[in-house]
Amino acid sequence: MDLPQVTGESSDSRLIILRNSLQNNSLPEDLKKELLERVDRLVRLQQNDNFQLEFDREIEYVKFVSALPFNTSSQDVLDIKRAQQILDQRHYGLKVVKDRILEYLSVLILNSRQNNKSRSQVLAFVGLAGSGKTSLAYTIAESLGRKLIRIPFGGLGSVRELRGETRLKPDAEAGIIMRSVMKLGVNNPVILLDEIDRVSVESRADIMGVLVELLDPEQNFGYVDHYINYPFDLSKALFLATANNTASIATAVLDRLELIEMPSYSDEEKIVIGSKYLLPRALKEAGLPEGTVVIDEALWPTIVRPLGFDGGIRSLGRSLQSIVRKVARQVVEGHGGPYHLTAANINQYI
Repeated sequence: MDLPQVTGESSDSRLIILRNSLQNNSLPEDLKKELLERVDRLVRLQQNDNFQLEFDREIEYVKFVSALPFNTSSQDVLDIKRAQQILDQRHYGLKVVKDRILEYLSVLILNSRQNNKSRSQVLAFVGLAGSGKTSLAYTIAESLGRKLIRIPFGGLGSVRELRGETRLKPDAEAGIIMRSVMKLGVNNPVILLDEIDRVSVESRADIMGVLVELLDPEQNFGYVDHYINYPFDLSKALFLATANNTASIATAVLDRLELIEMPSYSDEEKIVIGSKYLLPRALKEAGLPEGTVVIDEALWPTIVRPLGFDGGIRSLGRSLQSIVRKVARQVVEGHGGPYHLTAANINQYI
């Protein structure tokens, strides 16, 4: 639960609000007792101006920990037919991949009906950039009705960003996992560990060690962030991972992953994806009605392969967005349509 914002109020008022919130909070009893004792110490601390900085830091800590969803879960949507429909709507082809996801969700559903914790391995999508790895994770979260946390390992430079930092340091804060859990307000999100192969070389060993703990059901029920310094149960979370390749992933982490290879898209598949998925999405994002842009079928091979072979669809998406932006400008400038791309005018748009 989020604590009330008390900016601008006196220290006494802030402490009264903190105490009332803690007493009405469904925190673990030993943690609640500890936090209430901290509030009692803050009452004494506020009398001394020399400790104002420490006073503010301690209040922020109590507020943060009190807002963690120790006992708050979202309700799963346990409908395999709905999940299949969403997968088919969001992703063209990928039959083998989608079948494996549906099998995985079926096991989750059966275990949920029997109140069992699923102990299956973590799905890890491995493939080229633009092959749909990350978007599949979002689709899985949507099909279950769960909120999603995405942790980009490509920009992770230190294990402290993941694990948090001890409060002995003045600028300490919780790690990205617990900050995200607190923000979402549920203890069972989908946690996407994105591009785990792109961890910096200097921090790889430490970060891989944390990953083992996160992915191991024998350990993640008591995950301890160094800032919080109290175990949080992440066993209800659904972990997913992505990687471009597995060469730099620790063996101990690989042992806890079920690798799913993402296939490259053929030109024919890209044409279908571009015309039925990416172009309508680009038009919607640009505020243009569907059907504003019509592309001759003969042009699609050139659009899907402008610079040679590309196994993913990211460059195709960028090309279509570029076309739509040019059309959007023409619309705003008052040029009438229809915007029909042919061999005669394609150079105006690409």
